[in-house]
Amino acid sequence: MPSRNNVQNTHISAQLRELHSALIDIVSVMNRPQRDEAMVREAGISLDRALFPLLVMVERLGPIGVVDLADRVGRDYTTVSRQVAKLETLGLVERQENAADRRSREAVITSVGKAMTDRVDEARERMGLAIFESWPSGEVEQFVTLMRKFANAVSKEA
Repeated sequence: MPSRNNVQNTHISAQLRELHSALIDIVSVMNRPQRDEAMVREAGISLDRALFPLLVMVERLGPIGVVDLADRVGRDYTTVSRQVAKLETLGLVERQENAADRRSREAVITSVGKAMTDRVDEARERMGLAIFESWPSGEVEQFVTLMRKFANAVSKEA
């Protein structure tokens, strides 16, 4: 008699392949420069497309060091350092000493930067509501819960 475990593993393997395919589709859309440009337009802000994801990450994750930020966006440290300096020049972020290691500096959002990311959040909500408008509310709730659970599990692996 065939092992039930092998049948289960085959089923899970097929699901993992489908999950991976879906994630590639999602990441591909989210990484398109046109997507960031659309978000900036929808938010009614003026910000270089390359700076946009950095500003949002500093607001969400800050205080954050440039090395960590560069790792999260998949860019070179020196490039991200220059871009954070540009955000600082624009008054959107500030750099401060790391509380644990005074040799290290971290980026934090300013009130002007926070106002800008608030506008981005409002735009993201409008765009998200359009995506989910045909979904039953229970499915949206379940989707969000499972995505957070998945993100937490993946983060532990990193």
